[in-house]
Parts: sequence; structure tokens; C-alpha cells
Amino acid sequence: MKVLISLLAIAASGFGATLPGPPGATPMPAAGPAGMAAVPSAAPAPVAAPLRQMTVRIKDIAHIQGARENQLIGYGLVVGLNGTGDSSTLARDVIRNFLERLRVSVDTKALDAKNAALVTVTATLPAFARPGTRIDVLVSSLADAKSLQGGVLLQTHLVGADKQVYAIGQGPVSIGGFAAGGAGASIQKGHPTVGNVPNGGLIERAVPVTLSTDSTLTLCLREPDFTTSARVAEAINQVIPGSARPLDGGSVAVAIPPDRREPDQLVPFIARLEEVQVRPDAVARVIINERTGTIVTGARVRIAQVAIAHGSLVFITRESAEVSQPAPFSDGQTVVTPSTQLEVHEPERSVIVLDEAPTVADVARALNALGVKPNDMIAIFQAIKQAGALPAELIVQ
Repeated sequence: MKVLISLLAIAASGFGATLPGPPGATPMPAAGPAGMAAVPSAAPAPVAAPLRQMTVRIKDIAHIQGARENQLIGYGLVVGLNGTGDSSTLARDVIRNFLERLRVSVDTKALDAKNAALVTVTATLPAFARPGTRIDVLVSSLADAKSLQGGVLLQTHLVGADKQVYAIGQGPVSIGGFAAGGAGASIQKGHPTVGNVPNGGLIERAVPVTLSTDSTLTLCLREPDFTTSARVAEAINQVIPGSARPLDGGSVAVAIPPDRREPDQLVPFIARLEEVQVRPDAVARVIINERTGTIVTGARVRIAQVAIAHGSLVFITRESAEVSQPAPFSDGQTVVTPSTQLEVHEPERSVIVLDEAPTVADVARALNALGVKPNDMIAIFQAIKQAGALPAELIVQ
């Protein structure tokens, strides 16, 4: 047993805690179990300092409904590869269709697709993007190409969910790595079958954007929360009285004043809204990454009164062989007998008593004082959650 974790409520355990008595009586410390070194709470628990919540702009936590990005997709050919392309018949058919569009007739059997690869092409169309704007394009191999290194993406139509063409992709592919090898060994850096075409997408069609409906703007929170929604409406009403009302936990409606409804006045009005300061709220949450031993927590996470005992029991076993040699000229035989030495070390365990409402940072500092390793600390936090003393969402990755 490597780790011993004991989580007990203070009222039930009283390990090193100060037991309450009648009014006016002197508190008496409770005796802990034998062999358990307790850290008593001699002084009353200090009052927790108020949480310092940061103030952010509305534009950092919300966006205007209608002003959104759109995803584009297409498929095309990457050519110019050094024998690392596709070997499938599908790539040959695509090459033949491409050449036929250029009025070049060719027999599919005569094509060799080793220097070409069939790829999917994806991009994100930003809001308010106009024709002629350049965007980045991502290409990914569809078949059995070994690498896209040194390839060039041929002209590819990028369509939206409505099957309309909104951009054209073309240009040299950058994979940010390499792949090389021979019959006996190979080396690879990065992911050679996925690449980027910087500024390789040219927007051909703009997406119409409708910002207001019935002279009303709708702010959509990126992290829906009822408290934050109410605070956003309150902050806007302090700047523009009576204009905002929360619709639900994820959206706030803002009435546009009559003198701000023209396009040349609407943009400055939205810019003014985006600069309004607000204090967002968030759910108490603890994120634990067991692979890296990382623990991240928010400022609102608090822990109820608990006692934490941590210790370890170490067994050391040594095996050795002893040879028994008979006397000279005797009829005895040489015998090898095993010898086992067993040592048991049980370090003195400690119990930490935490007053009510300590932060996770307080618990981490107390556990560090005991020499608790990161993996053991993660197990302790999981046990605190199971004991009902951690009123927060625990996410283990």
C-alpha cells in the first residue's frame, strides 16, 4: 500500500481539532489516535477574504448574433510530390477529370499518381469577409499518400453548407515538418499528410449578415450563465438606461435607440456596447490532468472542513543465496539455500485539519508540506470530492 488517504468530517473525527463546548467554556483539544500527529487549529478560522473577480469587456465574452464564421470544404489535388503520392485508382480518375476540364484527353491506365495526392480542403470564412480577401486553407490526405511535402494545391472550389462556392483554394503546401527514410529506417517530424496553404484561399462571395431584428441586437454569451447574463444586462443599462434585458442564460437583447438605427450610426453603437465592462461569473470547477499531474481550479472553489491523513508503508525484500559446503572427503553434497531479508518501514503519518472554506491552493500548500507527490495529490482531491467536501465540478482528463 503506497498511499493512505483518510478523509473524515471534523465533527465526527476531531483529529487535532478544537471541540466546541458550552457558551463561555474553554475549548478542549481532542486527542487523536495513537501514532497520528495532528496539526491543531488553536486559533479561530479567519474570515475568508472576498473573491476578487476580474472585470472584462463584453466583446471578450459575447458576440452579436448574426456575426458568425462559416465553415468551407472541398476536395482537390496536390501535385509535385516526390513519389510520395497516392497509389489508388481514385486519384487517377480525379487527375483524368482535371485534365479533361483543361481539354486534355488522357487514358487512365497511362497515368501514374505517385506524384499527386487526393486531399480534402477546409477553411473558415470570417464574418464580414468581402470578395478578394485572403484566408488560410488546410489540406489533408484522403488516400494512401505518404507525404505532402513540396506539393502544390491545384485550384479547388470551397463550398458552404448550402453547396454554394464561397472561396477558391490554391497554392504551395507547407507541412511544417518532413518525412524521409529507406528500406531499413525512416525518420519523421510533424505530420506530413496534413499541411497548410497560407493565404491560399481567395474569397469569391460574401455571406450576408443581419445584425438587428426589429431594431434589437442580441448578444450571445460564449459561456452561457444566468448570472453573467443578468450582469451584462445590468452593466448595459447603466450606460444606456432601459435598453437591455436578459432573454435566458445565453443571450441578452439590446434595443437600438432610434437615432442609432442607420448603418453609419449602428457600428459606433455596437462598438460602444463592446467596451462596456462587466464581471462574468463561472461554475466552480477543478480540472485534473492525470497524465501530466496538473491541477487547475477557479477562484470560487472552496472545500468544507476535512481532515486529511497521508502516509506510506514501504516493504523492502532482499533475496540472496547461501552455499553450504560439506567437509572434505565426506559423503555430503553442496547445497544452495535461499535467504530472504524483509524490512518494513512505516513513516510517521500526519493529519492535516483544514478549517471551513479553504481554497484548493491552501490544500495544495498543506499537502506539499507533507511531501505529497502530484499523483497522490490528485488522488486526494478525488477522495475529497467523493467525501462530499468539494462542492465543485471535478473534471478528470
